[in-house]
Amino acid sequence: MKRNSGLSMLGLATKAGKVVTGEFSTEKAVKSSTAFLVVVAADASDNTKKKFRNMCEYYQVTMREFSDKISLGNACGKEFRASLAVVDMGLAQAVLKAIDKVE
Repeated sequence: MKRNSGLSMLGLATKAGKVVTGEFSTEKAVKSSTAFLVVVAADASDNTKKKFRNMCEYYQVTMREFSDKISLGNACGKEFRASLAVVDMGLAQAVLKAIDKVE
């Protein structure tokens, strides 16, 4: 049940229009300094995790591995997503708090 709180917050942020999904869009948000939080699915490939870990470290963006691709996609109204970025500071903090509470 607790696992859903992070996904619920991601769904709320998506409905507010403050989430970009997909590898290309997430990368663009990080590099343009609009991303405040990057979430990568725990079952994403090692290459994808490493790419976003390095990119987020360089651009000083918070990153978390959370849930799985299907659950992340469903929370955002998509089929599946390996990565997404929250582009609103307040919502990013709320999502981060909910995710960290689960882990």
